Amino acid sequence: MDQQMTIFSAIPGYPGMPPEQGLPTPSQDLSRAPVRQPAATSYSVNLARCLAFGGALALGAFGTYEMMQVVSAGGTTVLEGIITALFAITFTWISFAASSAITGVLVRPDRRMPTDREAPKLSGRTALVMPVYNENPAEIAAALRVMGRGLAEAGRKRNFEIVIISDTSDPDAWVAETAAVDQLQRALAGLVPVWYRRRWDNAGKKAGNVREFIERWGGRYDHFIVLDADSLMAPSTLIELAAAMEEDPQLGILQTVPTLAGGRTLFQRMQQFANRIYGPVVANGLAAWQGGDGNYWGHNAIIRTSAFAQCCGLPDLPGRQPFGGQILSHDFVEAALMRRAGWKVEIATDLPGSWEDSPPSLVDTAVRDRRWAQGNLQHLRIIGAKGLAWPSRVHFAAGIMSYCASPIWLLLIVAGFALALQAHFVKPEYFPDGLQLFPTWPVLDSERMIRLFIVTMGVLLLPKFIGLTRALLSPHLRRDCGGGLRLVGSAVVELALSALYAPIMMVIHSRHVFEILVGRDAGWAPQRRGHGGMTWGDAVRCHYGHTLIGLGTAVVAWILSPGILAWLAPTLAGLVLSAPLSYASGSEAAGRALRRFRLLLTPEERSPSRILREHRAAIMDLRRPVEGIVALVRMASVREAHLRWAFEAPRRRGYPDSAQLTAAQKLSEAETLEEALSWLDKRERMHVISQPALIDRLIDLDVGTVRRREQAPQPQPNPISSAERQQDERALGGLVASPA
Repeated sequence: MDQQMTIFSAIPGYPGMPPEQGLPTPSQDLSRAPVRQPAATSYSVNLARCLAFGGALALGAFGTYEMMQVVSAGGTTVLEGIITALFAITFTWISFAASSAITGVLVRPDRRMPTDREAPKLSGRTALVMPVYNENPAEIAAALRVMGRGLAEAGRKRNFEIVIISDTSDPDAWVAETAAVDQLQRALAGLVPVWYRRRWDNAGKKAGNVREFIERWGGRYDHFIVLDADSLMAPSTLIELAAAMEEDPQLGILQTVPTLAGGRTLFQRMQQFANRIYGPVVANGLAAWQGGDGNYWGHNAIIRTSAFAQCCGLPDLPGRQPFGGQILSHDFVEAALMRRAGWKVEIATDLPGSWEDSPPSLVDTAVRDRRWAQGNLQHLRIIGAKGLAWPSRVHFAAGIMSYCASPIWLLLIVAGFALALQAHFVKPEYFPDGLQLFPTWPVLDSERMIRLFIVTMGVLLLPKFIGLTRALLSPHLRRDCGGGLRLVGSAVVELALSALYAPIMMVIHSRHVFEILVGRDAGWAPQRRGHGGMTWGDAVRCHYGHTLIGLGTAVVAWILSPGILAWLAPTLAGLVLSAPLSYASGSEAAGRALRRFRLLLTPEERSPSRILREHRAAIMDLRRPVEGIVALVRMASVREAHLRWAFEAPRRRGYPDSAQLTAAQKLSEAETLEEALSWLDKRERMHVISQPALIDRLIDLDVGTVRRREQAPQPQPNPISSAERQQDERALGGLVASPA
């Protein structure tokens, strides 16, 4: 530990980092294709692509033909043509998911991780890179601690280092962060090196944070594994990832398939169950047809550092946000650029030991999806970049469609409702062409429509059916999910909840897309993790619009025809109940109730692995300091840990920082700690806690306040006469007891 601290102190500017050994990251030209190495595609990948894309096109063509036959029984109107076009898009979209799931069953992915082999030998160095932004540092430090100890126990402390790169801008979070890093360093002293730096300029957000790490210290590492704030990976998985990179020199990115774990709310447990039962089916299908043209999801993946530096420098897009400026969903773009340069990007579907958490509630998911939606729609500016492999363009298109599917679905419902209104109010024109022998009857083929509805539901639910069948046939998975009956019951519960939440997310995503199209930027805010509870008032305020839409549509449909209401009922139910559904989504009590009935169980809950158990115990050990700045002032250990990594914001000569100047002035005029903190805004507080002299001023203010309180005369209670006490007793109805 002392030797490591000596290194820390030797580096000016970033006292918590190793000596700089950077790699250049030139910004890529999206208008010019680089010279790419030839990429061969195996027979199995070509077969999988034929099955996945051919199957989707065949199903889409069948569904479109059937819909055309439904609406053309009496001639096709413009509105019916619009409905057919919208249905063709949505049906082909869900057909691709179904055909991809079937492909995953029929074709094994090329990438197969070795099993039951001796511990692989490693010669390179890998960084566990944890970008953080105003996160709960206790959970981050807990995950890194168990990973670090596991790597040390496996004898890999020379092959791995932990690097925490912070963009934190909240002063209380920064104090808690440095305290947690100090605890982490002490826990891993002599085991695995722990490095930490926080930058003042948050240029480029998360992508810029990683890019600066590469440009300053990337040359120190052969590979780096990107972690999210809620990531956890087994040491054996980390070792296998590093071994895979060393064994395949053409491999640029190897992405694991994270399993959701640790959730307690209803929404989290629903997502955990779906991820555990249906997720492997989707992942196997993706890996089968992607081959070496895979994708990167931003975390729980290993990356070849030199390849990343060579071809993943992201340019700013021309124009204003939300479509221009910095690239938000950088992971898809980095994978596409890596593949464009000839490096392989693969998915390791059979490598366990990779976990993450999910948003705790419906509202938290919607907030996250707003940022993701903007990032994916921004890919409209990148999908046509020169030199991209066609599967990379498919990844972009799939990401765009994942959010545009909601407004398309909404338009389909609106068009169908409009058709019903037309049939109710508009008198049919039986002879539109004037002179004709036979009338044109406005007819829909109801029998064919029912058959098409059944087929559509079958295609939509096919991936779930495959996943459930797979789970029932696996003795260990079936047992850990509560047994066969409860596994089926859990699938029914998940399906019912998904059907109720889907219309709400449809409206939310449609609004997201509309806001992006009219130019509203999502900004950059930290994601809420863990607790997801909300009050009834908050639920009503968030969803009263959805409720009114559902109720209004239901009333109009009932007036027109009970049959129309029955057709819309599955969609309207979720909207009408949106407030209580949202409230329940973040409820830990609802999650516990289902667990008591052994529903929505997953193996991670029933029989957690050793590292999951150690992670939970570590979270309990690493506590966040209470009242960040106050703890910094009053606790010497917190202050010592913080000052070890704090440094003043860099600035150019002649350009003083206004926040730094005003902070110093306010502290000089303040008389108490409370007064000083009430005067300082967030930026000023950040400057104060980065400078020892200003921290000392806070301590002086706090000491002076305490002394004045101690020296102040204590007020003496006024004696109460017996007459006054009797009067109080009469006024309070005898609730004030008389003295003995």
